[in-house]
Amino acid sequence: MSNSSIKDSGNRRKFETGAVRDITEGKGRCDLLPLDIVKDILFSYVDPNSSEFLKCIYDFIVDRDCVHLHVALLQFCAERDWDFFTAILQVSIHYEQGALKYGERNWEHGIPLHSYIDSGVRHYLKWKRGDDDEPHDRAVIWNLLGALWTLSHKPELDDIDNSVFIKEK
Repeated sequence: MSNSSIKDSGNRRKFETGAVRDITEGKGRCDLLPLDIVKDILFSYVDPNSSEFLKCIYDFIVDRDCVHLHVALLQFCAERDWDFFTAILQVSIHYEQGALKYGERNWEHGIPLHSYIDSGVRHYLKWKRGDDDEPHDRAVIWNLLGALWTLSHKPELDDIDNSVFIKEK
């Protein structure tokens, strides 16, 4: 990895909860992608050895079963060739650098769920592409852990509309 520090534009967005993150404008909205379709193309044509990471994220968006995020995290670890303990130790460096950038435990103020999904998918795609401008592998895991923590501790910040996926019975 060329650059092991978190990129910083110097511009922040502040959430109603008081938490702050780097701006997202111009980075795209990966949480709005049709992840089931992107996954099918990735798996079928681009990288047949790819994990089911994007499918797990999509399945989570549809039914909010946290098991999908657990599986996505573990599949990413396997794809990255990290055991779980190495992954957690690596992501602890991301927490340390985030604390220096945003303040300790900033994320515990509360960040909307879509922000974690957006950033997690974007970092996954950048990692798959081979970008080395920042530690995208650590950022994938950090965002998945943030999404899981938010669902457990601040469920009111679940702001992803999945109504389009709910079929009438």
